[in-house]
Amino acid sequence: MASIFTKIVNGEIPCHKVAEDEHFLAFLDINPLAKGHTLVIPKKEVDYIFDLDDETLSSMTLFAKKVAKAIGKSVKCNRVGIAVIGLEVPHAHIHLVPINGIHDLNFANPKLSFTKDEFMDTAKSIASNL
Repeated sequence: MASIFTKIVNGEIPCHKVAEDEHFLAFLDINPLAKGHTLVIPKKEVDYIFDLDDETLSSMTLFAKKVAKAIGKSVKCNRVGIAVIGLEVPHAHIHLVPINGIHDLNFANPKLSFTKDEFMDTAKSIASNL
């Protein structure tokens, strides 16, 4: 059965897209730790990030780097933190989270809520800074 991320890639579930190329997709997390919290995924469904072939993993990291720089230009923060947890969805993904301190990258923190318009504005801002 396809993961929720594969359904997003296939257009079956909407997302707030930030960036896309033929191999990768970046979109806002719907349960964010911070404004601009973005997920980067390969379009090919692979459960565990370290099961990706070397070329895909390195290309995904470079894609994530471009997105992280755009997030940093769009959202006030000291850094954009990166996390790979890999347990919540069986599809390799990288979390890019705007942070001001190490505590901001704690996934036990309460998730934030934003309106659809706030998500759309954030996604547009990040995309415009790519």
